[in-house]
Amino acid sequence: MLRAVLAALALFASAAHAQEVRVFATASLKNALDEAASAWDGKTRLTYAASPALARQIDAGAPADLFVSADLDWMDYLAGKKLIKSETRINLLGNRLALIAPKATSFELRIERGFDLVGRLGDRRLAMANADAVPAGKYGKAALEHLGVWRAVASRVAQAENVRAALLLVARGEAPLGIVYRTDAAAESSVRIVGLFPEDSHPPIVYPLALLAAASNPEARRFATFLQEAAARRIFDKHGFTAPPP
Repeated sequence: MLRAVLAALALFASAAHAQEVRVFATASLKNALDEAASAWDGKTRLTYAASPALARQIDAGAPADLFVSADLDWMDYLAGKKLIKSETRINLLGNRLALIAPKATSFELRIERGFDLVGRLGDRRLAMANADAVPAGKYGKAALEHLGVWRAVASRVAQAENVRAALLLVARGEAPLGIVYRTDAAAESSVRIVGLFPEDSHPPIVYPLALLAAASNPEARRFATFLQEAAARRIFDKHGFTAPPP
């Protein structure tokens, strides 16, 4: 009798766990997506990291139902390997790119072509996500190239594994300046925004979402739908995200 009860409990626990939606999402979404998941009436398990790290884990067989990237490239990477359900792919959000400094500072720095970023750094470094792979770093590098200052500052960049790690370098005062998303700056009280990069200085910032090809949990599609609805949109708006660019 006891064995039967234990078996039934194990089966119930397994069924409950199967309904948990496993979400792999870019690190910059953490605060907003945590809140959105709390507002949903289902269960989620959220894993945050840089978009390339998550895409490669999915490619290697990591179990997940839903992927949200911070750029189109890493979603395209999975699409090219037929690892997403293409019909579920949508552009969920947009964002802005910001130059930040520690909260205690008060200097001004106008972000324009040829601006003196190196001079403001002095003998210290600029915090950025990895400029060759991580979306925030790629957007940042593109903006600095467009503004004509990348070549001068390239050797002075402290490249972090993801945008939240770059944010932390500035928040701790380990870097005098950093490039992050506007939403990251809003989530960290120890930094301030020096300025926003012109939107035409880098490719549009797009957060695509898609169900993974291996996802069989019906709750995953329901959560993906919820993230596109008004209740979730209000949460994303509150955290500073924008509608995706056309």
